[in-house]
Amino acid sequence: MDDVTALEQRCADAWPALVDEPLGQWRLRAAAGFTGRANSALTTGDPGLPVDEALARVTGFARENSIAPTAHVVVGSRSEAGVEAAGWRVDEDHPGGAESLVMTGPLSGFATPKRSPGPTSGHDGAHVTDVPPPGWWELAAQPNPTRAQRHVLTTGDAVGFGAVTRDGAVLAAVRGAVVGDLLHVARLAVRPGARRGGLARELMGALADWGRRRGATRCALQVAEHNAAAISLYESLGCAEHHRYRYWVANHA
Repeated sequence: MDDVTALEQRCADAWPALVDEPLGQWRLRAAAGFTGRANSALTTGDPGLPVDEALARVTGFARENSIAPTAHVVVGSRSEAGVEAAGWRVDEDHPGGAESLVMTGPLSGFATPKRSPGPTSGHDGAHVTDVPPPGWWELAAQPNPTRAQRHVLTTGDAVGFGAVTRDGAVLAAVRGAVVGDLLHVARLAVRPGARRGGLARELMGALADWGRRRGATRCALQVAEHNAAAISLYESLGCAEHHRYRYWVANHA
């Protein structure tokens, strides 16, 4: 298994869909429409049959699960050439953007947070807990999460919910999941009125400390190519682009 495939598979493990069916090395995923990653076919590796036949299986799976037929395709991969040859197109209308960077870096590049006693780790108001604290859902998803949102965001052997809470209000939130030596980072959000105050960096430091305690040595995250502020933050923490992926849809979709 090549390095890109291995990383994409671990990221998929850290972001569990409600339905996840193998198709050779591909993974057919559905989660009631919550996020592109959990509602697309991961096309890394060999599906075990010709790509056009594999895409027909993707379409059938999508219809069975009431989602749009979508392929998660690494840019420049063999799968991308096959998907394009089959007549699919890049989903330029995808809500989060058609193309995203996968960034990785060592956790040693993060600011080392102060540790708090007990089951949480924290640094100047940033804490990571094993269950979402009050106010976390509002920033990370919505105040009353759906079944799919709860499944994707809370399922896993080591999942942490980071928050910066001040005066009883959650100002920043993030979700982390450890798979092997990898800390997968997602749903980083800061309230508009609290931005540019270092809260995201503070929270990432606390999350890195939490991940190291659980055996992680490196992190991975996905960020839309147009999100320059987030990319700049992650680069300042020692992360760099590993590869990119795009969402593809059938021309008739």
